[in-house]
Amino acid sequence: MTHQQKKMTSYINSFTQYNRRKTSTVKIGDLYMGSDYPIRIQSMTTTDTMDTEKSVAQIMRMVDAGCELVRLTAPSIKEAENLANIKAELNKKGVYVPLVADIHFTPNAAEIAARIVEKVRVNPGNYVDKKKFELIEYTDADYAEELDRIRTKFSPLVTICKEYGTAMRIGTNHGSLSDRIMSRYGDTAHGMVESAMEFLRICEDENYHNIVLSMKSSNPQVMVEAYRLLVKTMNESNMHYPLHLGVTEAGDGDDGRIKSALGIGSLLEDGIGDTIRVSLTEDPEYEVPVAQKLVARYTQRAAHNPISLGLTTESATQTWNPFEYTKRTTTEVSVLGGQNVPRIIADFSATPNLNPEDLKSVGHTYDPKLDKWHMNDMGCDFIYRGEHPTMFMLPNGVKGLYHINTWNTLSDKLNNFPVFTLEEYFASVSTSQTLNFIHAYTHELSDDMVKKLASQTHIAIMLASANEHAVADIRNAFVRMKQQKFNHPVIIRRNYTTADEEQFMLFASTDTGSLFTDGFGDGILLSAHNIAQSRINQIGFGILQAARARITKTEYISCPSCGRTLFDLQETTALIRKHTDHLKGVKIAIMGCIVNGPGEMADADYGYVGSGPGKITLYKGKEVVKKGVNKETAVQELIGIIKEDGSWVDPS
Repeated sequence: MTHQQKKMTSYINSFTQYNRRKTSTVKIGDLYMGSDYPIRIQSMTTTDTMDTEKSVAQIMRMVDAGCELVRLTAPSIKEAENLANIKAELNKKGVYVPLVADIHFTPNAAEIAARIVEKVRVNPGNYVDKKKFELIEYTDADYAEELDRIRTKFSPLVTICKEYGTAMRIGTNHGSLSDRIMSRYGDTAHGMVESAMEFLRICEDENYHNIVLSMKSSNPQVMVEAYRLLVKTMNESNMHYPLHLGVTEAGDGDDGRIKSALGIGSLLEDGIGDTIRVSLTEDPEYEVPVAQKLVARYTQRAAHNPISLGLTTESATQTWNPFEYTKRTTTEVSVLGGQNVPRIIADFSATPNLNPEDLKSVGHTYDPKLDKWHMNDMGCDFIYRGEHPTMFMLPNGVKGLYHINTWNTLSDKLNNFPVFTLEEYFASVSTSQTLNFIHAYTHELSDDMVKKLASQTHIAIMLASANEHAVADIRNAFVRMKQQKFNHPVIIRRNYTTADEEQFMLFASTDTGSLFTDGFGDGILLSAHNIAQSRINQIGFGILQAARARITKTEYISCPSCGRTLFDLQETTALIRKHTDHLKGVKIAIMGCIVNGPGEMADADYGYVGSGPGKITLYKGKEVVKKGVNKETAVQELIGIIKEDGSWVDPS
């Protein structure tokens, strides 16, 4: 693969045929990266880089787990210098994994590290630029002068990288855009791209091309838009550099995995991405298997069956803008579409003898003594029963869905709705006057059929795909619906056979979450006969939360820890969750140090940031509220700030 490729103006070759994006090759020590090679897995140490023994031990665990590149923080010259000791100890033990130095504010540390390790990562937003959250008006002359200053400060690192054969990642973070970029482009994907392109153009001018780029954000929607725009921008300049994918500060547990799959998976579906890092607030060796499961899905993807009725790239992008989120406009039908939040349908079609206790798994608890139902924030909206009648009254507000033949036998047709195939719907003499679900596969929806459906009333589509490349197939159907002015609600239906709960979570998050990130979908129906219904329900709500489509719980923006971290992130995150996880819709950032502080918190409502040994700085938005708070009292003081701000409610 040469550096020169065919010039493109889109970000993708095809919306219907999976193709890995063609890139140039980057050499990182003895490891090669780019479209001619497998998607590489990497992670980052959480140890103090000055602690050689612990760093080496952790790196060896990471390599044993399958990590192909290891990043370490180098916040100052002393850490950069100690990378040589870490590398030497690893080599003594027969471990030759490429090392990456993570640089933020210290160009002199980068210049030392570039002579030692195989790759350096620089963040354009704070490498030589300014970040004081100041709005400054720049004239064109002022702006050009700042770019000259950046060139002067950055060029020496480029020269060293060329001399030593060191690779570089130019890694933009959404939350750390410089004041200069913010003043001209705002807090936008465009600003993220331009921040990286400024540094990339300097490298190109210096004839240095051993470069990888990244566009990270804690908001998967912003992250996906930024990467797409970056690829489009590079294509227009005939640049084809590999990309590092990641959702920054994704968090831990389900939330971290769902967010990561939604952001990373959306791009992998389009063939974008040459290396990934799943950023979890967990030990780094636990990140690697998650990344492996995401990547493994695409090794044979190009062999998928052709997508029938596929649109051209030009036709698709004339109808839908992949670079700017716009929610699909739908006509409200009952509680679906319009301004309604996306709905969750629980699949109990394989449970013949459903009883009230079964619904506890989907957020509805029955109290037989009081003969009352109680619903939590993650209570499903519909129960899909298929051909099995329900022998008790469903919770108030929850509707039952039945195959048309079973629905016809029910006495209560107001609180239960029929489900048809396309053929059954147009042949039926009996339909609901409120809401009818039509189950359809993408290949059944010809343009003539979509036009025919568009003229119907009181309908919603349950949209499924039989194609392995399902995201592209379903997205293609949504775009074609828009072209045919079909505005009825659409439920995304996905069925999985895996018994691996984590794999189910990652696949479902990719398949449905990426569509919601693109503005498509009015609900989810997930089925997995080998996964507990309670987990399917939790994951469904988690996907909608990560896509910012339906908020049902507190959101935590938590960095994955590294050698800069000033407290135990896992322990602190768990403690903050314990006291605040009932604050529906509140976003709390938990950051180990100032590098991942006010900037990286992006759109968090409140922030808890390490500012020194045993000391915490508390934020409201990006404004400091309290400095130097003792770690022992910081959580309670954070709660006090939330209360003073009027965002607190007592746990029920």
